[in-house]
Amino acid sequence: MTTTIAAAPRIAVGGFMLESNSHAPVSTRAEFEANVLLAGDDLAADLDAAAPRSPRTILGFARGMDGSGPWTRLPTLLAAVGASGPCDQAFFDWVLAETLARLRAAGPLDGVFLSLHGAADATGDVDPDGTLLRAVRALVGPRVPIVATLDLHANVGAAMVREADVLVAYRTNPHVDMWERGDDCARHLRAMLGGMRPHAAFRKLPLAAPSVTQGTDPGSPYRDIIDFGQSFVGTGGVIDVSVLSGFTSGDTPKNGMSVIATAEDPARAEAVAQAVAEHAWSERARFVPRLIDLARATQRARMTGADPAAPSLLFADVADNPGGGGRGNTTWILEAFHAAGVEGCVIGPFYDPALAAEAHALGVGATFQVRFNRDETQDFSRPFAAPGRVVALCDGVVVGRRGIGKGRTLRLGPSALVAVGGIQVVVGSIRQQASDPGYFEMLGVDLARIRSLVVKSRGHFRAAFDEIFANERILEVDVPGLTTPVLSRVAWRRMPRPIYPLDPDTRWPAER
Repeated sequence: MTTTIAAAPRIAVGGFMLESNSHAPVSTRAEFEANVLLAGDDLAADLDAAAPRSPRTILGFARGMDGSGPWTRLPTLLAAVGASGPCDQAFFDWVLAETLARLRAAGPLDGVFLSLHGAADATGDVDPDGTLLRAVRALVGPRVPIVATLDLHANVGAAMVREADVLVAYRTNPHVDMWERGDDCARHLRAMLGGMRPHAAFRKLPLAAPSVTQGTDPGSPYRDIIDFGQSFVGTGGVIDVSVLSGFTSGDTPKNGMSVIATAEDPARAEAVAQAVAEHAWSERARFVPRLIDLARATQRARMTGADPAAPSLLFADVADNPGGGGRGNTTWILEAFHAAGVEGCVIGPFYDPALAAEAHALGVGATFQVRFNRDETQDFSRPFAAPGRVVALCDGVVVGRRGIGKGRTLRLGPSALVAVGGIQVVVGSIRQQASDPGYFEMLGVDLARIRSLVVKSRGHFRAAFDEIFANERILEVDVPGLTTPVLSRVAWRRMPRPIYPLDPDTRWPAER
C-alpha cells in the first residue's frame, strides 16, 4: 500500500486478543464490549488516557514509536478480552472485516502493529490469528512491515509466522513485560523502515506443558529455556528469540510449545531455532505440576484461621482460572472451607452477576440466603447456598496497582462482598481472574489482615500479591475445573498426538 517511507511514517495500530479454552462457553461480542472493544478515535483517546483500558503491549509500542522519531499513528480496531471460549464466528468475521476496512481507509501505510494473543479459536476457524495476519498481509502487500506481540501462551501456527515479519512474545509469566515487548516491536519496525529485512524460523514441539509449570521465576524450567534463547539475541544478526509454551486448554491442532527465531540471515535463524528447540525438548521432564489436595488445603486453611501467629496463606484455585477460560465460579473450595468452619478467609473474584445484582438490591448489612450459581449450567459450576450478609458494594471499576493490570482501568462490573460463615467472597458481574489487589481492596478488604486468600487464578496473581504472599506461602489446589493442569482429566478432541506428557514415550524428530 506504500512505496515511499515518509518522514513521519504512517503506522496502523490495532489488535485482537483472545485466549480460547475450547471447552468453555463461546466468547461473544458482549464479552468483548465489557472488556475492550475500541476503534478509531475511541482507541486513540484510550491510548492517551491516564489509565487506559488497552493492553500494555500497544501502549509500549506507541511510546516506543514516540521516543524514536516522528510517526503518524493510525488507530484501527482493538478487540481484547481475557481467556474465554472459542470466539463467535460472526463476531470474528466482523472484527476481520472492520480491521481491513479501517486499514483501507487509513490510506497508504508504511507499517502495521498488531497486539495479538495468539491462542484464539473460533466456532468456525481454528486459527483466527493466522487468518487475520493473512488478510492484513494480502491487503498491505509484501513490502509493508507487519510486527506483532504474542502472549507467551500463544498456540502458534505456520501461517502466523509466515505472514508477519516479526513476532515478539512475552518473556515473563506473570506477564509483567508486555510494555517492553511492545517497545521491542517499535524498535524492530524502525529498523525495517531503515532497510533491515528479518527472516523468521519456526519450530513446533510435541510438548504440552501443564499450566502451573509455565512460571518464569529464576530456576524454573521455562525460565531456563527462555534465558537460553535470549543468549543468542544480539549475536550473528539475531534480533529476537521467542519461546511460547502454548495454551494447553486450547485443544487445537496448533497445541504445543513453539520456538520462533528471527534474524537478518535465514541460515542463522534456522540454526538458532533448532538449537533452542532441542534444548527445550531436553528439559521436558521438568514440567511436572505440584498440587495440594482439597482435604489438605482445607486443613491448612482451618489451622491458619485458628492461629493468629501463623503466616497467612494463599490458595490458588488453578482449575477455575478465568485467565484460562474458567468460569471463575466453581464452589469446591468454598464448600469445603465453609463446612470445615474456616475463619478469616476471603475468596474471589467469584463470577455471579445474579448474586451481585441481588446484593446491590438488598444493600449493605442485609442478611439473606446467599445462593451461588443459581443461573449457571456449566458442568463444573454447581450451586451452593448458605446464610450470609452483604458486607460491601461497589461499581467494580478500579485502576490496577500491581502486576499485569498496573496503571490500567480494570472492570469487574457491579460487585459485592458477601460473608458466609467465616468466609468473605468478592462477587463480580464481569468474569476476571485475580490479577490485581484492587479487586479486593475496592470492597474494603485489608489483604494484610486476613488469614487466608483464595484466588481464582493460575499464575498472574503472583505478580499482584507477592508483597504479602511469598512463594512458600502459596498452595495450588487440586480441584475440578475447566483449566485443570492435570491433562489426563481433559476430554481432548483436536490436540495433536502423540504429545508429552500425555504420551510419555513421545519422540521428537530432533531427538537422537
